[in-house]
Amino acid sequence: MKLKIGVLGLQGDIEEHIEATKLALKKLNVEGEVIWTKSGEEVLSVDGLIIPGGESTVIGLLSTYGRALDAVKEKILEEEFPILGTCAGLIIMAKRAYDKIVGQTNQELLGAMDITVERNSFGRQKESFEADLHISVIGEKSFRAVFIRAPSVKEYGSKVEVIAKLEEYIVGVKERNFLGLAFHPELTNDTRVHEYFINLLQEYKR
Repeated sequence: MKLKIGVLGLQGDIEEHIEATKLALKKLNVEGEVIWTKSGEEVLSVDGLIIPGGESTVIGLLSTYGRALDAVKEKILEEEFPILGTCAGLIIMAKRAYDKIVGQTNQELLGAMDITVERNSFGRQKESFEADLHISVIGEKSFRAVFIRAPSVKEYGSKVEVIAKLEEYIVGVKERNFLGLAFHPELTNDTRVHEYFINLLQEYKR
């Protein structure tokens, strides 16, 4: 079984996610390819999708030109295929989002996860930091997470599982085949998050 994984390549840490996913495939000894995904047609061709960090409003705006988000919505309605959203990707996956500084935003959202996300929960770029997290789905060993203008989850529905917290902040959630993280797993040498996502894909494909 060969996997085809897309990284939504509009803006953000695209190459870092591609390399991390390739390394995770190698570590798991799983056959697969990772493609830079831009158009709606490319989205419809993959088994799962990674939506990277970056600026969520820009990603949402750019994706409308190639019907990328429309294609993701179509896949979700038909199949609920696996998606990993990190930082800005978490925001885009939410049903509701607002900014800690400016309040309500009218940005394009997928509405895939029953969550309300607050943008910039930890401050702006200069407040970036790293922290050790316990992420329940990847094992007991702590994960060194990189936070850059990070959001957090403020409300979530009954089917949403909280998988990571930083003090009182919810920074990792899972709902069905959807995984949303407030941090950047692609900026570390630890590939366990990407390995977990690949395992989700394998379960989905069976």
